[in-house]
Amino acid sequence: MPHSSEFERLRVVLVAPRNPLNIGAAARAMSNFGFLQLRVVNPYEAAFREARSAVGASAVLARTEIYKTVNDAVTDCALVVGTTTARQRELEAPLLQVKDGARKIRGRLRSGGVALLFGSEKRGLSNLDLSHCHWLMRIPTREDHPSMNLGQAVAVCLYEVARETRPVAPKERVRLARSGEVERLTRLLFEALSASGYVNPPSAAIKEERLRQLVRRLRLSATDAPVWLGMLRQILWKLHAASGSPDTQQ
Repeated sequence: MPHSSEFERLRVVLVAPRNPLNIGAAARAMSNFGFLQLRVVNPYEAAFREARSAVGASAVLARTEIYKTVNDAVTDCALVVGTTTARQRELEAPLLQVKDGARKIRGRLRSGGVALLFGSEKRGLSNLDLSHCHWLMRIPTREDHPSMNLGQAVAVCLYEVARETRPVAPKERVRLARSGEVERLTRLLFEALSASGYVNPPSAAIKEERLRQLVRRLRLSATDAPVWLGMLRQILWKLHAASGSPDTQQ
């Protein structure tokens, strides 16, 4: 299978993986299909770079980047896609079958960075993790046995992305804002809502996750995002000036 320069724009992000062998297996699958950008968020075992399961993929493990939060790991990506079995969960983001999701990912790799998130072996992606995703993807496994090994799940998803040789071009021609810009805008908006009294402190965490999803669904362009950031900073400056509290440092 030929390597595509577009594959360099895909970041495989493993969130809180527990088993170094699974990280190695994921790296091996990445090397098989030509994807080399592996990012790990809070790995349970720090010695994963020596995993024996990463046969032929030592280069992928050697360049793996470690992050403390999902937000830090996806900040340079214009599209963030999560994976889930979608069982007994109320999902805020759209859910696609892996075949359909892979086609959309290939189309978006033509114009910018894409992060593909996989959760820990024990719990998968948390609601907070999912709030960073524009949409979600699932592998159609048997209902009586839905979960897959982490390395296998990575292999299946990357195979579907790699085999889609005729990508679907995105409908929009504009370049979308990166995840880091969207996150800054979300935090400023949340701060403005808190200052206005709209956010109720006991449920603030839940509202922040939902707000993040609402902002991502706006699909702000790279040129519009700075404008919105400027407007929110001005609003916050006025709110803080009126209340006598310090200016925002966002």
